[in-house]
Amino acid sequence: MLGHRPLKLEDYVAIVKRRALLIAAPAILLPILALLVSATIPPQFVSQTLVLIEQQKVPDEYVKPVVSSDLDQRLASMKEQILSRSRIEPIIQRFNLFPGATADDRLDHVRKNIEIKPIKSEIAGAGALPGFFISYRASDAHTAQQVCGEITSLFVNENLRAREQSAQGTTSFIESQLATAKANLDQQDAKLADFQRKFIGRLPGEENTNLNMLNSVNSQLAAATQALSQLQQQKAYQESMLTQMTHDVSLTAPVASKAAPDERQTQLNALQAQADDLSTRYTPDYPDLIAVRRKIADLRREIGRSPASAASAAGRVADPAGVQQLRAQIQATNQGISAKQSEQAQLQGAINGYQGRLQASPQVEEQYKALTRDYQTAQKFYDELLAKMNQSKMATDLEHRQQGEQFRVMDEPNLPNSPEYPKRSRFLLVGLAAGLLLGLGVSALLEYRDTAIQTEDDVFAFTKLPTLAVIARSDSAADADEVKIPAWKFWINQNAPLPEKRG
Repeated sequence: MLGHRPLKLEDYVAIVKRRALLIAAPAILLPILALLVSATIPPQFVSQTLVLIEQQKVPDEYVKPVVSSDLDQRLASMKEQILSRSRIEPIIQRFNLFPGATADDRLDHVRKNIEIKPIKSEIAGAGALPGFFISYRASDAHTAQQVCGEITSLFVNENLRAREQSAQGTTSFIESQLATAKANLDQQDAKLADFQRKFIGRLPGEENTNLNMLNSVNSQLAAATQALSQLQQQKAYQESMLTQMTHDVSLTAPVASKAAPDERQTQLNALQAQADDLSTRYTPDYPDLIAVRRKIADLRREIGRSPASAASAAGRVADPAGVQQLRAQIQATNQGISAKQSEQAQLQGAINGYQGRLQASPQVEEQYKALTRDYQTAQKFYDELLAKMNQSKMATDLEHRQQGEQFRVMDEPNLPNSPEYPKRSRFLLVGLAAGLLLGLGVSALLEYRDTAIQTEDDVFAFTKLPTLAVIARSDSAADADEVKIPAWKFWINQNAPLPEKRG
């Protein structure tokens, strides 16, 4: 009566009683069938190991690691390398995995049976990968354990090899870059040195020196000019003395004795003015100032002599020997004038040179800044590479000593005691559940299609009439063989019209 009217709990119990055999049969047969199927499936044993990732033992502030890429990426890269044909085929040949299959199929089966499961850190914000599991599935427990151990060794060795190669490669690369940077630095250094030799005295920072030297040379030029003027005055005096000595002795003597003191006084005044000018610009131990003061002292001593000495000296000038001596003095004065003129020309040339240096300083400074900037850039780049080179060498040595990041096998591959698949208990439960579902489903379908009247509720559902009496079911054989009247026929008979009376 399922589906024809709302059912009650008593109806469900009745249905289960009526269909007990139909429900129990699949629930018994399907678990047995599932166990038989599980017995035909080859067992699969899984061996697993735990690999922890130990961080670098030396703090990063002392030695920076050369391998700074993300560990997840490096682990994925190592996995692809280890699962390559060149790494897996020797393991397949050694343990004779999946015999009878083609080489490609054997390789695919082994790759599918290898599982790498990273362990995510439970510390919030840590971001580091503390380790990972390596497992291998095989039909034999010992084979699964041995292959898992081989895969684990490949990961550990690959990590060491990759880190050492990375450190060594970094060191080699920095060495080549350092050699190139040193060659560039030497080239810039040579250019800078050549520029300094070429423009010596005109380099930036030498302007004050050039200016001081220019002032000093100007002072020397002024002193030389003044000394030249004095020599020229002395020459004029000497020439006038020579002219006077050629006159009559009676006429020249008084004139000479009178003119000589006046001329000495003029020369003394000139020397005194020169000494005052030099003393304002130089220290008292300046050579030219000392020489002028010596001349002043000598001239004062000559002026201080007695008139008789001056007259006798004037008388001696008129002698031929005195004339010769005076001419020699004039010649010496001419030589002094030539020397001072030459000195004046040299000083003027020096002044022109210092002025040229000062005028060329802006252009030279611009070129010097460009060279210095290139040199400083090359020097800075070389220093940075040198520091990185030292860091890389320490990191390489750290990897050789195995003090860097390492893979440590925490648990050796286990020997599985029971197969991972198939689980017979699971097959039994699945078979039991499937049998019950099948039995209940078939029973529900049969009940839905069955329209026989079983209870008073069935009668009311079809006739909408109350039940007046219920005849108990007989247990006799005749009653057992009695054919049940379908509900639809019973409903038609109840609602059929009565036959008409004739006559």
